Amino acid sequence: MELVNTHAHTGLCGHGEGTVDELVRAARAAGISTLAVTEHYPLTPAFDPLAYLSMPKESIGRYLRELEDARAAYPDIEIVFGTELDWLGDYEDRALSAEDFAPFACVLGSVHFVDAWAFDDPAQRDRWDEPGAADVIWRRYFETWCDAAASDAPFTVMAHPDLAKKFGYYPSYDLVPLYRQAAEAARAGGRMVEVNTSGSYYACKEMFPAPALLVEFRRAGVPCTVGTDAHVPANVARDIAAAYRLMAQAGYETVTVPTHDGDRRSITIDV
Repeated sequence: MELVNTHAHTGLCGHGEGTVDELVRAARAAGISTLAVTEHYPLTPAFDPLAYLSMPKESIGRYLRELEDARAAYPDIEIVFGTELDWLGDYEDRALSAEDFAPFACVLGSVHFVDAWAFDDPAQRDRWDEPGAADVIWRRYFETWCDAAASDAPFTVMAHPDLAKKFGYYPSYDLVPLYRQAAEAARAGGRMVEVNTSGSYYACKEMFPAPALLVEFRRAGVPCTVGTDAHVPANVARDIAAAYRLMAQAGYETVTVPTHDGDRRSITIDV
């Protein structure tokens, strides 16, 4: 079965390593047929004061040139021009336009901020330790996620759908009702979701999304793709086959893949 990765980063963001060329060469060596390079879209200093979370605005031109060069140099792999765009909701302070995203065939929609707080940033995790915090944060996270998924933002795929579990904090209540709301929001917005393999390497020790959430996406008819969220070239193919198995266990029969021309294709799961 062919391997695809629709979520990967480079050293152009403050917390990644490697060039586009190095990432693509690693993907080719691992047998990946489609790679979406999805560098973090620029945030303002209000959200990224240390230029650590996202790609600087002045790097967009260089990023696109590196993608073009890689596509020309490696015609045997489908390279999808992509970006990962943070949903900031009412706190959005960027003037975003359709023209800004015209170069990108794949736009990952991400919720890393809840009410302007970067809840998954290790440097800002203290709030999770407050009494009752997990109950409040998880509910607010899914409210924000559903707003993003059902919005008119240019999202192609909703990334790491239950990122709130990253540090291993969970609420006291049953999450299934929130999972169902998330699935309905993704369906209403016409989004894909991803199985993101990076979760297995955080405190939560499981991929994003949890199996029960993935089942709800499947029941709602939400197409699903796979991304490794690699921030170093060595992780570009990490656990892709395991992600396919997780999808199959949830009842998915195909992996949906964004293509370089903005369309989608499907791969039959055979694991």
